[in-house]
Amino acid sequence: MKQNIFERGAKFESDGWEITKEDKSITKEIKPKKSHQLVFLYEKRRGKPVTIVKPFFLEKKELQATLKHLKKKLAVGGTIFENTIEIQGDKKEQIKQILLSLDFRFKG
Repeated sequence: MKQNIFERGAKFESDGWEITKEDKSITKEIKPKKSHQLVFLYEKRRGKPVTIVKPFFLEKKELQATLKHLKKKLAVGGTIFENTIEIQGDKKEQIKQILLSLDFRFKG
């Protein structure tokens, strides 16, 4: 009798199939603020402007503190997505001045 491999409880390992779990943790190096080369992106989401600053190479707590400082100074909302900071509104010049005062550097 043939064994149906698609029935419930099939053993994939015995038929040459393997189940692997990939490590999805982001391995990024930590750099000092002066060696960052940040860039700005501007997007419109649902008709509203969003300013994106990336790439940050900081520890999670330090990146969250930077976001909190920006949000407080600009009185806007924002979030962290991977190694980027997203701020509501078109605030490029104000963000640049605040980050320069925090010793970050920009590309170009």
